[in-house]
Amino acid sequence: MTMPDALVVFQETRIRRVWHNDQWHFSVTDIVEALTDSPAPRQYWGVLKSREPQLLTICLQLKLPAEDGKQRFTDCVNTKNAFRLI
Repeated sequence: MTMPDALVVFQETRIRRVWHNDQWHFSVTDIVEALTDSPAPRQYWGVLKSREPQLLTICLQLKLPAEDGKQRFTDCVNTKNAFRLI
């Protein structure tokens, strides 16, 4: 997929996504940022994972572009699991 196809905007927050195994997978930290307005979404997600470890069973580590432009492994969920996360 090309870069423009790999980005969604929700309430003015960019949500990164990647096509993997014939479905879209979305960045969990981007979803957390959009839903919570947290100034530290990565930290928020880390606390949430430690409280609810079963959340890790719905995530995959996939490479997405980071702020520095490099591809980095990021917790991602497919569409079905994004709704479970919400």
